[in-house]
Amino acid sequence: MSLNDVRKRLPVVSSLPAHRTRAILPVARGETPRPRLAVWEFTLACDQACIHCGPRAGQAREGELTTEEALKIVDELAEAGVGEVVLIGGEAYLRNDFILVIRKIRERGMEATMTTGGYNLGKARAEAMVEAGICSVSVSIDGLEESHDRVRNRPGSWQRAFAALRHLRAAGARVAVNSQINVFTLRELEALLERVAAEGVHSWQLQITVPHGNAADHPEILLQPYMYLELFETLDRVMARAEALKVRIWPANNLGYFGPHEERLRGQQKRRTGHYNGCEAGRSTIAIESDGQIKNCPSLGGPTNIGGSWRDHGLWDLWTRAPEMSALRTRTVDDLWGYCRECYYASVCMAGCTAVSEPVLGRPGNNPFCHHRALEMDRMGLRERIEFVRKAPDIAFGTALFRVVREHKDPELRAQHGPVATEEPRISRLVEPSGPGRPEV
Repeated sequence: MSLNDVRKRLPVVSSLPAHRTRAILPVARGETPRPRLAVWEFTLACDQACIHCGPRAGQAREGELTTEEALKIVDELAEAGVGEVVLIGGEAYLRNDFILVIRKIRERGMEATMTTGGYNLGKARAEAMVEAGICSVSVSIDGLEESHDRVRNRPGSWQRAFAALRHLRAAGARVAVNSQINVFTLRELEALLERVAAEGVHSWQLQITVPHGNAADHPEILLQPYMYLELFETLDRVMARAEALKVRIWPANNLGYFGPHEERLRGQQKRRTGHYNGCEAGRSTIAIESDGQIKNCPSLGGPTNIGGSWRDHGLWDLWTRAPEMSALRTRTVDDLWGYCRECYYASVCMAGCTAVSEPVLGRPGNNPFCHHRALEMDRMGLRERIEFVRKAPDIAFGTALFRVVREHKDPELRAQHGPVATEEPRISRLVEPSGPGRPEV
């Protein structure tokens, strides 16, 4: 049976699990926003063993897309209106056909970019990527050498990451760096900026480590919400120095929001407002897992976020008709809860990054990792921290659960009175996948 024959079995709603109650209605192309950015986990195979890896990369997923299928997805991405395709992993370069896909992306008029750890990205691969038309490559560098090698769980990975940057630049590629901020790297950001600027990077993306996948098994590396005060004092200095070095700071969606540095932090992003505009998952971003599952957010998995299988339904039908894909673009402030529901910025921020709130508290709508929130707590003489509640399942993007503990920032008052308040996790009934981590389709 051909792919076209399989897709004729739509509507998609006929193959959703019985416990899903929202119907998938027909949607014309003019009635829904088009995805602008596609983030594609090209394979889950990886040559490192990072302790902060959300998808728990290492081995390829069962039933990963064939080369023919991957090239067809490129066509469908172009037809949907995507402007940029980011290849991630695992490690995308561990598939021998990644060059063919880069070339096809460029032939279809889209930008092809890649995020990589660079452990085995040598001269030949770098030259082949540039010849195929790669537009920019972002190499993951998480702190100075000791910290990076510790979280990457591979001796020598820091040196190899910098070698990859140099191979790419020598081949003619534009290069960037992305870094995770955790307890190891928080106080190394200024020194790391000097290192990466010397490599000629055009941008430096910063994001916090969130507790899903492997990182959920290592809560000791996570920032606490009250650490946001120190973090943004550091970022203020980093931004000033980056301007002098002509390095663009590019904050990820999970870093913010609405503190005194917000406009400066996001000033170089293509935002008309100059501030955070809410989660883009399912609004302008579409994500693809290496076995063809289509989802709203590249940093989440499970049945609340996966719309279905591309092999069964095709990309456009899932984008427009699967409720998982539209859930975040159709929600309102009434879907928020806890502190975020009453926040002054609620209707704009919508509780920040879903890939933080769901792994921390079990469902979107309440996010303690917020600069504005940390400042407001501090103004009231309080602080917030997260406290471990439940271990994550051993699956890709498996999420642990935490509670938010609000307490006095003064150590003596904290010891005397204990917690002032707590916000317990609220588990979505669909947040845990059944079986081996994939929703039934």
